[in-house]
Amino acid sequence: MKSIIAFLPKSIAAQITDLPSRIKDEMEEIRIRINRPLEVSVRGNPHYLPYIARAEDAEQFLNNLSNHSFYTLEEELKRGYITIEGGHRIGLAGKVILEHGEVKGIRQIASFNIRIARQKIGLANHLIDELYDHNWCHTMIIGPPQSGKTTLLRDLARIISTGVPEKGIPALKVGIVDERSEIAGSVHGVPQLQFGPRVDVLDACPKAEGMMMLIRSMSPDVLIVDEIGREEDSAAIQEAIHAGITLVMTTHGHSFDEIKKRPILQPILQSKIFDTYIELQRKEVPGSVSRILDGDGNQQKKRKAGVY
Repeated sequence: MKSIIAFLPKSIAAQITDLPSRIKDEMEEIRIRINRPLEVSVRGNPHYLPYIARAEDAEQFLNNLSNHSFYTLEEELKRGYITIEGGHRIGLAGKVILEHGEVKGIRQIASFNIRIARQKIGLANHLIDELYDHNWCHTMIIGPPQSGKTTLLRDLARIISTGVPEKGIPALKVGIVDERSEIAGSVHGVPQLQFGPRVDVLDACPKAEGMMMLIRSMSPDVLIVDEIGREEDSAAIQEAIHAGITLVMTTHGHSFDEIKKRPILQPILQSKIFDTYIELQRKEVPGSVSRILDGDGNQQKKRKAGVY
């Protein structure tokens, strides 16, 4: 939280600092909206603080983020978010500026959503035996918002790039296409979160283009991609598979049956690219697995440990 508080206006920083430790430890988001109460999200539930955000707070927050040079945020404003040290992502909303029908930036910013990046080391340990059989499986993680898809994906990237010596699993080259700077939380191209020694990150790059760039330039064994869903992503995924690269990625949805209905995902699902589908459910613990399905969409037999 120190890196977040350092950027906040003093009046808002004081409100967050004074929160009980148990709230700060479990906080997922901080929302600042001009002329409305501060909101913090804990385990998906909103809590309102006794402070009304002012226009001066928004101005001071932006000045802190840009080091008093709004021009330095030009590219971030086109994307609608800023990533700060620690991998925390700040979403923006306000008046959108268009140029030739394309988004040029956001001005008169009235809302900020600070998504707190929390790394859960070891979160994916219980899935190793499910996802590794002489090689890592092509895996799709399915889950609703705030179910821990990215947190789980991040830990899988760490495990794959570190290897698991006690199980005879070698450390592999991992390429992460981090379109929204959310998986690795890179700042100036450098990942802010903990990974193994064999990770290369392509930050702030569209997924389809990024997958092809990494294949050509970094020869990864495994590609990690968050939130697929565009037609271009589907084509790039199939090209990566043909190049002999293992894919681990996420998509929004509550179940395998739900995502089967999406036209963009149908070519991928019909070609049975993926060996394993992991369904997550939204619970207090991020990355809570409800079901693990095989490549045909059939539920795998429950393990004796009863993890899912």
